[in-house]
Amino acid sequence: MADMEAFREAVTAWAAGGPGDAVPEAAALLSVRTVVLLEGPSDVAAVEALTGRRGRDLAAEGVCVLSMGGAMNVGRFARLLGPAGLGLRLTGLCDARERGYYARGFDAAGARHDFFVCAADLEEELIRALGPPRVGELVETEGDLRALRTFLSQPAQRGRTAEQQLRRFLGTKKGRKIHYGRVLVEALAPDAVPAPLKDLLATL
Repeated sequence: MADMEAFREAVTAWAAGGPGDAVPEAAALLSVRTVVLLEGPSDVAAVEALTGRRGRDLAAEGVCVLSMGGAMNVGRFARLLGPAGLGLRLTGLCDARERGYYARGFDAAGARHDFFVCAADLEEELIRALGPPRVGELVETEGDLRALRTFLSQPAQRGRTAEQQLRRFLGTKKGRKIHYGRVLVEALAPDAVPAPLKDLLATL
């Protein structure tokens, strides 16, 4: 196990009940000091895009950015990796509705509440920071304008705000949220990074 991606895969397998004998050794070999617990891969894409823009290599800094496959899994990962497990520092980013999962999971692991909360979710934060017109331009640039127009023509979208419509659109196709997690972050002005994402990065 020579890289951070292999370490992430091993931790995920361990959290799912698989063998974890090699995980502590790998953590030491990679000098892992902090684990960023994120709900899903779109959050990982956004965090990695922002750190890349700022010229940082989190893996080289001993920071593991980890997708847990849902906020309900945070307790298991926190116990394995936090003070009661490998003794690593834990932080993270979550949706407002998932805050309770993070709080309980960090408490059970004996970890401080060093996680940051998005008002609805990270996509909503990014759409609000950029503004719907700019997000629409990015959708067109990425070749998804026709799909967006078809989506907006659906009766269910009537009465929703532009922000709500765009947020729902990003979740309508597998992989789209991951792709736009990176695209939206890369389009942000340096002073327009949403507070939860900016505050998370400042602690790493």
